[in-house]
Amino acid sequence: MLLVLACDKEYDRIIPYVPVHFAIDLNIANDLTVTGNSMVFPGGYGGVIIYCEVPYEIYYAYDGACTYDYISGCRIGNQGVVGTCSCCGSEFLLMGGAYPSRGPASFPLQQYHVSVVRNTLQVYN
Repeated sequence: MLLVLACDKEYDRIIPYVPVHFAIDLNIANDLTVTGNSMVFPGGYGGVIIYCEVPYEIYYAYDGACTYDYISGCRIGNQGVVGTCSCCGSEFLLMGGAYPSRGPASFPLQQYHVSVVRNTLQVYN
């Protein structure tokens, strides 16, 4: 059990901490009102990818920095449900945790909190 906790602490520090707090109006970013769509917004360490699982209800927000090589400026490009690293080619499934589906990355993308209030998403850490 101690080993698992130690690994969690190490993982929490892969992507450097950057304060994140912004709002997205779904009337303007209406691509996010369609299941399976994603968009990138400025913020975080490498941009913030927002993925829509259930419109107006369930959204995920991830840092766009690749967990394999964030130092060299590698960023995740989004295409619907899949995010792909521009440098190493790692692919991440944006639904339910952004775990890598193809390596060399072995850690999921850094996740941020998302709250839905009326037609607005609040993204924060």
